[in-house]
Amino acid sequence: MSKERIRNQALLSKVVSAEEAAAYIKDGMTVGTSGFTPAGYPKCVPLAVAKRAEAGEQIRLNLYTGASVGKELDGAWAKAGIINMRMPYQTNGDLRNLINSGDVKYQDVHLSQSGQQVREGFWGKIDVAIIEAVAITEDGGIIPSTSAGNSNVYVEMAEKVIIEVNTTQPLALEGMHDIYSPLNPPNRKVIPIEKSDDRIGTPYIPCDPSKIVAIVMCDIPDDCRPLGDIDEDSKKISGHLIDFLESEVKAGRLPENLLPLQSGVGSVANAVLAGINGSRFENLTSFTEVLQDSMLDLIDSGKIKTCSCTSVTLSPDGVKRFYDNIDFYKDKVIIRPQEISNNPEMARRLGVLTMNTAIEVDLYANVNSTHIMGTRLMNGLGGSGDFTRNGYMTFFTTVSTAKNGDISSIVPMVSHHDHTEHEVMIIVTEQGLADCRGTNPKQRAKKIIENCAHPDYRPMLQEYFDRAQKEQPNQHTPHLISEALSWHDRFNKTGSMKLK
Repeated sequence: MSKERIRNQALLSKVVSAEEAAAYIKDGMTVGTSGFTPAGYPKCVPLAVAKRAEAGEQIRLNLYTGASVGKELDGAWAKAGIINMRMPYQTNGDLRNLINSGDVKYQDVHLSQSGQQVREGFWGKIDVAIIEAVAITEDGGIIPSTSAGNSNVYVEMAEKVIIEVNTTQPLALEGMHDIYSPLNPPNRKVIPIEKSDDRIGTPYIPCDPSKIVAIVMCDIPDDCRPLGDIDEDSKKISGHLIDFLESEVKAGRLPENLLPLQSGVGSVANAVLAGINGSRFENLTSFTEVLQDSMLDLIDSGKIKTCSCTSVTLSPDGVKRFYDNIDFYKDKVIIRPQEISNNPEMARRLGVLTMNTAIEVDLYANVNSTHIMGTRLMNGLGGSGDFTRNGYMTFFTTVSTAKNGDISSIVPMVSHHDHTEHEVMIIVTEQGLADCRGTNPKQRAKKIIENCAHPDYRPMLQEYFDRAQKEQPNQHTPHLISEALSWHDRFNKTGSMKLK
C-alpha cells in the first residue's frame, strides 16, 4: 500500500475490501458518487453492491452523480435492479430502458444547478458518498481523478464517505484540479474568475477525516470508449461553422482569437473541434464541461492555451496520450466542479461560444436534445441548457436527417422542448447554417428551411409553412398544430416521414 496515495497515516486503518466498504450501503439509502461522462467514477464498491443484489438481497438506492458514469456503476446497478431514483444525467442503455419503462424514476436536471439543489436539501439527505481519488492528503483532503463533477458537494453533504483510491490513475493528476464551492443564497459571493485559466480554489476536495468510514484500493480504469470516425456530414457541419466564425471576426463581433469555446460531447462535437484545429484561429481558450480527444489535438498544436473543464473523457488512444504527456498538459488543463464549469455566471461573463447537439430542430429554432419522438428519453439535458441560455453565441448542430434519410431532423414543431427560440441563435446542419439572430419567427422559418433542411424534405416543410401562414395570416408564429404533431405520428406508424 503506497503512502504516496494515503498520506494521512491515521486513515491507513480504514483501508478495507470493496465488500467491507459496500456493507455501509443499505437498502433505501441515497448515494452520491463522483463521475462525469464517464470519467473518475467509483468502480470496485459499486460492483460489490451489485453482487449483493444479484445474490438475492433486497436493495434499492437513489443514485446521484455528476453526470453519466461507466458500466461498473450505472450499468451494473441497472442490471441488478438497484436504482430507484437517478439524477442528473445518464447514457447507459440498460438504465435508459428502465427509465423509459418506468422502473427507475429520473429527473433531468441542469448540471450547474444539481449541486446547489443537493446542498439545499431539495433531494433529501446524502447517506453515503463514494468518491474516486488518486490520493488522500495529510489533512484528509481528497485528490480527485479524471473528473470533479459534484464530488465536492456529496463529500460536504454525506453522513459517511467512502474513498476509492484508483491506482490506474496517475498521481501526476494532482494539481490539475481547482475545487471551489460557492455559498448558498443569501450569502453567495461573486465567483472570482475573469479568464479561463484563473484558479480560485484548492487542488483537493476538503473532507473531515472523521467522515471517512472506508478506503478501498481499486485498479479498474475508466470505461473509455473509442470515438467514431469523422464522417463527411460532420466535416461539412464543421466547415459551415468555421466559415461563420470567420465572418463574425471580419464583422468585428468576435476577436481574432474568438472567445472561450464550449463543446458538447460526441462525434459531431469532436469533428467541429477538429475543424477548428485546421483553421487559422490561434491563441484560443476553452471553458467547457468535457475535454475530448480533439481538445487534446488543439492543445498539442498550440491552438488552445488553456482548457477549463469538469471531466477528462478520452478515447483509449487519447487516455494513453494524455497520461504519457501529462506533465505537458498539467498547466493547460484545469478540472473544476460542475457547479463552476457549467455556471451561468461564468458563461455570461466570459462570453462563451457554445456548440451543442440537437436531436431535432423546428422551423422557429426550438430544439429537442433529449427525447426521441417526444416521449422516449435518450440521455438527458446535460450541460447544454446551462451554456445555451447564457452564452455569447449559441450553436446547435445536427445532421439534417436520421434513420437513413427516413426522418427529417428539421420538423414543423419539435416533439419535446429543451431549448427555446429565445436562446438558440445559430442552427448548423451539413446542408448549411441558419443565423437566427435578429429575426422574427417567420424569418427564422425561411432561413432554416432554405439553409438547414435536407432537399428531400424541404418542399414538405415549405408547403406546411406556406399553408400555416395562409390559414393563420395574423399569427406571430403560424402553426397547424395537429398537422405539426402528425409528422412525428407518421414516423411512428410508417417508419418514415416521407409521404408514400
